[in-house]
Amino acid sequence: MENEEIVRKTSKYHSSVWGDYFIQHISPTLDTAKESSVKRAEELKEQIKKLFQETSDVSELMNLVDSIQLLGLDYHYEKEINVALSLISAADAKNFGLYETSLRFRLLRQYGFYLPADVFNRFKDEEGNFRSTLNEDVKGLLSLYNAAYLRIHGENILDEAISFTKKQLVSSLGKLEQPLLILVSLFLETPLCRRNRRLLTRKYIPIYQVDKSRNDAILELAKLDFNLLQSLHQEELKKISIWWNDLALAKSLTFTRDRVVECYYWILTVYFEPQYSRARLISTMVISCLSLMDDIYDNYSILEESQLLTEAIQRWEPQAVDQVPEYLKDFYLKLLKTFREIENELESDEKYRISFLQDMIKALSRSFFTEAKWGIEKYVPTLEEHLSISLITTGYPVLICASYIGMGLVATKEAFEWVASFPKIIKASSLICRLMDDLNPSELEQERDLAASTIECFMKQYGMDEKETYKKLMDMLEDAWKDHNNEYLNSTLVPRLLIERAMNFSRAMEEFYKYTDTYSSSKTMMKDNISMVLVESVPI
Repeated sequence: MENEEIVRKTSKYHSSVWGDYFIQHISPTLDTAKESSVKRAEELKEQIKKLFQETSDVSELMNLVDSIQLLGLDYHYEKEINVALSLISAADAKNFGLYETSLRFRLLRQYGFYLPADVFNRFKDEEGNFRSTLNEDVKGLLSLYNAAYLRIHGENILDEAISFTKKQLVSSLGKLEQPLLILVSLFLETPLCRRNRRLLTRKYIPIYQVDKSRNDAILELAKLDFNLLQSLHQEELKKISIWWNDLALAKSLTFTRDRVVECYYWILTVYFEPQYSRARLISTMVISCLSLMDDIYDNYSILEESQLLTEAIQRWEPQAVDQVPEYLKDFYLKLLKTFREIENELESDEKYRISFLQDMIKALSRSFFTEAKWGIEKYVPTLEEHLSISLITTGYPVLICASYIGMGLVATKEAFEWVASFPKIIKASSLICRLMDDLNPSELEQERDLAASTIECFMKQYGMDEKETYKKLMDMLEDAWKDHNNEYLNSTLVPRLLIERAMNFSRAMEEFYKYTDTYSSSKTMMKDNISMVLVESVPI
């Protein structure tokens, strides 16, 4: 293209809204203050353990488990909760009301226990409709609403339950008092099982505080635990921010999104517990590099440059930098360097994991290039052909693999072979990502000359208008969530602990892309949520 000006796809992306905030403002908590909080938290943990032993009533036990989970404390009580769930599963529930029946169903399914949906048949009338006498039981309706979203394929009664409860809950909003009004509004926006757990905990603590049935020891522990974890997360984010600044790629690739804080927050949605600190740092390094890579292919490089970068990534060796365009040489070498840094963080018997991740990055770059080629050629593939590439370009198969890299012994070689096989739950998570991204694109995506979206492919193949297509794709989205739930209940090839990571990646999409792309336009709701979880401590 000598003597010819290259027309790039779009203008500069938005810069980071956070800048060096976490480098400049976060300092280690004073040892004395932290020691005092840790000591008090340990006392409270032991006190609450006794509650599990002393609570014999099944309804009270269910509410205890529910509160512990909503307040983000369940990782402290895994053994106690497993014992409680066995008791809850074995309980005689025939006299339970709507609230208790729904709560029991949700708790058991959330932890992988199968309970048939026909437990709700007794709340229907002779004509097969949910009884009108339930309309005034808002607490029961909300409990059923949240339980029903754990549905799997073929559970028509739960599909009906969602329609029924949603209608009744919306109509009740004007009559409710706090804190029930906040809870109903919160879950009508996004049901419980699809929420970012850390953000939910931050929002639920003040709700629980005004609950007349609260346990003060649980409330105090929830506040201390949130702040102690926040302090750890802030320190991790400071480390990541320093690494990002040293990498300096966002400064040289000015057309990319500078989003390292948002990337860390994304990974925090996947796991927040202290034992996954190494895993979070590794995953954030990977997602930050993938975000740059996405923008290079989508937002700036011409086809010839994309091809050269793709070929170099297939070679995966420093010598291949000679074939990469000048402005991408630094990115290519630092991508390889980042993977070496990650490998250095692993034990000798864990280093094999990097080869799985490298192979998936290579596949991702090939798929990015295919999409770029389709965009240039104005090619609109069939839906099946489109999804075979666009599920990969979500980056979710790579990121789910990356999330296992630092998880320790639970992530076996067989688990990485399972991920590499692109199993059903990872397809479901990738489909949720693809559909939510395409159904709620950013303004920049709408301006760019990209490959055909899922909407365009569907409309062309099936001859539907945009409104019909949107409805069909929303149905596909719900089916993907049902696949999620089914795989979680029937996971045998890998531990549920690993399955949960894939589910949490899907939950991230529910927050980040529900109405618009808040990752690209991160000055809006994304900034507020990050501030709530990572900046503002909970008042003690």
